[in-house]
Amino acid sequence: MNAGERIATIINPTIEGMGFELVRVQVTGESRPRLQIMAEPNDGRNMDVEDCASLSRAISAVLDVEDPISSAFTLEVSSPGIDRPLTRAKDFDRWKGYDARIEMDRAVNGRKRFTGKLLGLAPEKQGEGELIKIEVDGEVCELPFEDLDRAKLLLSDDLIKAATQE
Repeated sequence: MNAGERIATIINPTIEGMGFELVRVQVTGESRPRLQIMAEPNDGRNMDVEDCASLSRAISAVLDVEDPISSAFTLEVSSPGIDRPLTRAKDFDRWKGYDARIEMDRAVNGRKRFTGKLLGLAPEKQGEGELIKIEVDGEVCELPFEDLDRAKLLLSDDLIKAATQE
């Protein structure tokens, strides 16, 4: 379990108890690490500055007790934003129809990077895990979710319109 996964396990009960859902935990830097927590309200409303502040205070208290990072670090709590990272399987269904960039840990059909329209998750086939479907240059690609390195939505007029209507 890496540092981000360990921290997610520690803080997730607090985040959920406050009515939010954890989107991503990322630890970067070495001399003074930066701990980035992305979360969003469970009720579908947009995250505001006060939400970030209250989450930051609660997460700080939990981290002070658990002490998962041995050195001093900077805590940053934010919303995922419009061109959000896609980190959970359900994100690929929620944002289907929008453009995304996906990078894989392992090559699929000779490539690791895919940019195109999300088509959601493919139904699981026997013996296979979840597959992300994306249309790239008119071709539908199925990518194993377990081999996902990173993915994010690409900013577009349609995405901005959808995000401002939520």
